[in-house]
Amino acid sequence: MNLSADQFIGRFLLHVLPYGFHRIRYYGFLGNRHRKEKLELCRQLLGMALPCESSSIPVTPEDYRDRYERLTGRSLRECPVCHPGHMVPVTVLAKVRPSPAIQDTS
Repeated sequence: MNLSADQFIGRFLLHVLPYGFHRIRYYGFLGNRHRKEKLELCRQLLGMALPCESSSIPVTPEDYRDRYERLTGRSLRECPVCHPGHMVPVTVLAKVRPSPAIQDTS
């Protein structure tokens, strides 16, 4: 089928969700109802090892500063001017959310 550029783009954009919407899957092997069993079957068929069970001790996620130091060898907690000093957070700024591209007029 041959389509003009305008027709193609129009048909393609029918599949694009508006800003702020998220696609949710309620079917297939990632559906909530049988997800655990289906993923176990997928791992078995692919010959993958079973995921290790987490211990009762909660693991704190690695902070971005720790990850940066591990990857680069430089600490973000160290003062960039005097080096022996340590940076101390004083204030946490509120996150700024971008305004939606389409204003709701309802």
